[in-house]
Amino acid sequence: MTTGRTSVAVLGAGLIGIDLIGKIQRSKALDCRLVVGRHQTLGLRRADEMGCTTAAGGIASLLGAGPFDVVFDASNADAHAEHWDRLKATGATLIDLTPAQLGAMVVPTVNGAAAAACRHINLVSCGGQAAIPVLHALAQHCTPEYIEVVSTGASASAGRATRLNLDQYIDTTQAAIRAFTGSSDVKVMVNLSLALPAPPFRVAMTALVPGLRPKPVRAIVAAAAERVRTFTPGYTVTSISVSDGRISVAVEVTAEGGSIPKYAGNLDIINAAAVLLAEQHTTARGEMKDTSWPSV
Repeated sequence: MTTGRTSVAVLGAGLIGIDLIGKIQRSKALDCRLVVGRHQTLGLRRADEMGCTTAAGGIASLLGAGPFDVVFDASNADAHAEHWDRLKATGATLIDLTPAQLGAMVVPTVNGAAAAACRHINLVSCGGQAAIPVLHALAQHCTPEYIEVVSTGASASAGRATRLNLDQYIDTTQAAIRAFTGSSDVKVMVNLSLALPAPPFRVAMTALVPGLRPKPVRAIVAAAAERVRTFTPGYTVTSISVSDGRISVAVEVTAEGGSIPKYAGNLDIINAAAVLLAEQHTTARGEMKDTSWPSV
């Protein structure tokens, strides 16, 4: 950390990776030293235009150029297990933006404080990052018998890796919702919309809670949303309905900052969460001084 900032590398230069690079470059705590893809692609050329050092040799190129304090995996779920297997001996903290369902599942406003003790962090999915803060907050006051989450994103905001990983996206998001709410009956669905103009990223949540007392629900949801807005300003609750033991909440995420289209809130929320955790890693390293970084 000779620059005083945390050295980071990005695996993957797709839609998620390019937006992530922009957010890293705007961070005062992070230093993006390498962007890696498997092949020379338009994304790598774009990263080069953004002033990044790039390499096309995949994980082998990253290992040869390291070590790094933090590595962001913005590639695909099928490759992630190999990436962690090869990186864990380097001492890097790996923040996974793929739905590989490996590592510790982290949602910043729910258990972000615990992330400093982990070297392998899984950010679930964009839908999980949007839904879990609200669902977890509600679950502290009631026990849902059933939870359903429907995410709708613009087709143009879903790259090749996202499309290939839709099954993993659903499985991982369902598993995370179960873990963070205690509800065993969870269903997740994903829609990619071809509508024009492209719609913002939307997540609709329904929870069945027999015997629910409706009065505190709006305050609980509003407080959860306010915490998310501290790092994702475009996060908005668009509707809340409570009746007959049924809670329905809808949120939208509009990308802020101008580097990606406003409709790409799915990219914005997961990348903002990733950068926040990496910045917290910087703080933790400073507090730990000469002690070794913990392993999991």
